Amino acid sequence: MRNILITGVCGTIGKTLLLKLLRIKKYNKIIGIDVNEEQLFLLESEFQNNKKISFKYCDIKDFETLNEVCYGIDLVFHTAALKHVLFCEESPNQAINTNIKGTLNLIKSSINNSVKKVIFTSSDKAVNPTSVMGTSKLMGEKLFTSYNFKINNKSTIFASVRFGNVIGSSGSFIPLFYNQIKSKNYITITDKNMTRFVMTVNEAIDLMIQSANLAKGGEVFVFKMNAVKISDVADSMIDLYSRDKNIKKKIIGSRPGEKLYEELISDEELRRTNETSKFFIIYPPFFKNISKIKKMKITTQINSSNSKFISKAMIKKILKKNSNLFSKNSILNSAFSPFLKK
Repeated sequence: MRNILITGVCGTIGKTLLLKLLRIKKYNKIIGIDVNEEQLFLLESEFQNNKKISFKYCDIKDFETLNEVCYGIDLVFHTAALKHVLFCEESPNQAINTNIKGTLNLIKSSINNSVKKVIFTSSDKAVNPTSVMGTSKLMGEKLFTSYNFKINNKSTIFASVRFGNVIGSSGSFIPLFYNQIKSKNYITITDKNMTRFVMTVNEAIDLMIQSANLAKGGEVFVFKMNAVKISDVADSMIDLYSRDKNIKKKIIGSRPGEKLYEELISDEELRRTNETSKFFIIYPPFFKNISKIKKMKITTQINSSNSKFISKAMIKKILKKNSNLFSKNSILNSAFSPFLKK
């Protein structure tokens, strides 16, 4: 039984991870921290009768408070971040303070308190980044890898997971399309040739939990994702959710920091990557037995423009299955209602 800390517990990933951990029941206590006061209050109200769960207002930029929160913790899932590409481009200092300095605060707090394992949630935007957000996530990965080998780190294992676009997560293009369909007579698309890797929230959570079980130190775990054409997602959502099937698609052009396609693994990482049935494991460059890694047969870049595309029929099926995550205002109601009714 472990004591678990979730940073960014009010986000889509943080809340759904909490739900999953509650169902697994392999914990002694769970602490969730965030800076969203309103959502923390709602979570506290929902779980006030569960003495093993607590929530605290804590900014990961505040080292002293974070260090106190990490006392007695065995496992940390680090999901707190500024993840909106445009906002990070407009406020790079805030992205650096939260995504890099805040992550470093968590690393040092974990080492100080002899936390056993810490899992960092990264993004495919960290591969050959063109944005502040992607660069900050890459730095987070690098910090997590390097601190496994610091002299003052006696026992803490750090590892990362790399996500694609998580269906239904706040700020992704799917909730945006849904809201535009319901409130406007058009959908905005930055580029008709744009592609993205996608995964469900449950796939993201499963990757985090599996990584926590498998991590030895410094790895980056990458889920094997299929890709979508953004225009296909728009067409599918119009068919599913719009009464007007002739709703317009406006091409508005790429935004600052935005790429036409995303990549899962960089060329440099390919030489130290192992492939399993469900995910890739990128070993750290400092890995002593790197020559013994069973390397991937793939030697070309894995990006969302040359990957297998999900058909429109399958996109619709996935959307229907996960629509509760983006068709309601609060993920608290949609994600937790099945659990709370029991």
